[in-house]
Amino acid sequence: MIQIDFGEIQFPDDDREWLETDGRGGYASSTLQNRHTRRYHGLLVANLQTPEGRHVLLSKLEDSLQAGGEEQFFSSHRYPGVLFPPGPPVLREFLLDTCPRFIGRAGRTTVKKSILMPRGKGTLFVRYDLERCPKGGILRLKPFLAFRGYHKLAHKNPFLQDRAEGIENGFRIEPYEGMPPLYIQTSRASRFISSPVWYRRFQYTEERERGFDWEEDLFLPGILEVLVERKCTVILSVSCDGDTMRHHVPNPAAIWQTETVRRGREQTTDKRQTGGFAGEDQEFFLALLRAGRSFLITTPSGRPAVIAGYPWFGSWGRDALISLPGLCFSTGRIAEGIEILTEIGRHERDGLLPNFFSADGAPEAYNTVDSSLWYFRAVQELLRISGDKALIRERFWPVMKRIIRSFLDGTRFGIGMNREGLLHAGNGQTALTWMDATVGEIPVTPRHGCPVEINALWYNALCFTRDLTVEFGEPAFSGGDLIPLLSRSFREAFWNPREGCLGDVFRDGVLDTAVRPNQIFAVSLPFSPLDPAEQAAVVRAVREQLLTPCGLRTLSPADPAYRGRCRGNPAERDGAYHQGTVWPWLLGAFGEAALRVADNPEREEEDLRQYLRTFLRQHLVEAGIGSVSEVFDGDAPHRPGGCIAQAWSVAELIRLYTLLGKIG
Repeated sequence: MIQIDFGEIQFPDDDREWLETDGRGGYASSTLQNRHTRRYHGLLVANLQTPEGRHVLLSKLEDSLQAGGEEQFFSSHRYPGVLFPPGPPVLREFLLDTCPRFIGRAGRTTVKKSILMPRGKGTLFVRYDLERCPKGGILRLKPFLAFRGYHKLAHKNPFLQDRAEGIENGFRIEPYEGMPPLYIQTSRASRFISSPVWYRRFQYTEERERGFDWEEDLFLPGILEVLVERKCTVILSVSCDGDTMRHHVPNPAAIWQTETVRRGREQTTDKRQTGGFAGEDQEFFLALLRAGRSFLITTPSGRPAVIAGYPWFGSWGRDALISLPGLCFSTGRIAEGIEILTEIGRHERDGLLPNFFSADGAPEAYNTVDSSLWYFRAVQELLRISGDKALIRERFWPVMKRIIRSFLDGTRFGIGMNREGLLHAGNGQTALTWMDATVGEIPVTPRHGCPVEINALWYNALCFTRDLTVEFGEPAFSGGDLIPLLSRSFREAFWNPREGCLGDVFRDGVLDTAVRPNQIFAVSLPFSPLDPAEQAAVVRAVREQLLTPCGLRTLSPADPAYRGRCRGNPAERDGAYHQGTVWPWLLGAFGEAALRVADNPEREEEDLRQYLRTFLRQHLVEAGIGSVSEVFDGDAPHRPGGCIAQAWSVAELIRLYTLLGKIG
């Protein structure tokens, strides 16, 4: 459980965020003060099949308690020059256990507000538990609707159909043709007061900082009022699932209880995964396991997928493949991981795997060189943990063989092997590796040619394939001298004696000697083309030049191209994205490599544990509560940025914790 006690100190501009997910790609999210700062914030952000994609349906509630002649508000808004309500917030404490909970005081009344989205239901529950509420109290709920794609903003328009139909303890409204209706009801008797009106110019400060439009209009259909007194519970149900909500809510208290019990079973399962840990280590590992579940979804059409990050990323092939070992194979969720890996492999074309998938799971783009190679790494981890060689041969081996053959023969985007055995890809206009940021369609970090981590992954894939051909009694893919040739070529092409480590890209006979974290994979992967002394030198250089308290920098600060802050408009942020910005997902590979070369593994293990404790002690409560951000500034104090919850950030820390648990 994560607890934030505000005590006597109020934070009117606290921009820390919470997240609740529904297992279908939808979510609810806002700040601790329930004041939206992003266009992506919303209480019911549903992943729809028609129209496809995530849509902010219910943006927010203005919820308040009127009692004793006063009205106390549990959420707030920012308008031009105005914060509403103007008084101090009532929030006293925030808890994250089975779901996000907000505890406040309205006069003498204690109000516990909880947000829950039952898995797979497409429904939001907002629960109010009130104690010592005076007679005649009124819980007033004003739902603000957006009904727009989550990348967009809503504005007052003549097309919205503003008539709300009264139903039992609530209302139904269908604002736009082609969009689903919304059902909003309370568990206790309530009165719906129809008062259709647009509220203008809600302001989202994070969007302003990111260089986007930052004002939105929201529509209020009317007000729900619930009489409350003494000790009572009110559950607000919001759903776009017409089959479930057409006439009434099927006992929200029972659904709440069922979901709470289900999550309790998950927590019990998670605790069994923490046998090697105690104290803070166990607490942080449990938080990561809980966060990891939010990325594993079933799309509206029933396809398994991994959400790359909340709130704005969808399902990305590379991110999913890197994340699977941590999210699934290291945590006992093996069946889920197998289904996701199978689904991704089903879409192999010409040796390539999709870069990303639509909101409903259809493949969209085949423009990466490394996704196919990360597929091998995911299968390696599955085999290591499950030991199921028959499964590998039946389900994954055919895909692996097609990938190897395509890369040997050459495929799209200039991906293929040169005479030295090195894998090359792309041209000056393409960005085929994970460092894929572009400005004006030109790669910020040109990595066409032979990138170092691509060739480390290629070497690992070839060695793994060689072992499987022997195991399965099949002929080798190429002459027996390819792997030794590649090992020699790798060292000749990438070793930089001046820095005592690996360069980043070998192109046209010239090595880009920028010190970047991509070289760490030449040490961390199961098969390395480097000798032990070279491996140790790589880890030393990465530790000295790139390691920060929250991950690895993408470029050494000594490099003239280094950018220490990832802030500003889209072009400014993209220009810094891989030019010094810190990525925590790289910690998995760094920790694995550091343990491999350590003279004293026990000391290295304890240093890594202490590193994780220090990082997570601060970070789990500083941005997206309970999860790990996408990126951090390269310069101190290493402010978090990007998505508040990133799949591979969480997954690789889980994997590293699991590795440390086995050593300890």
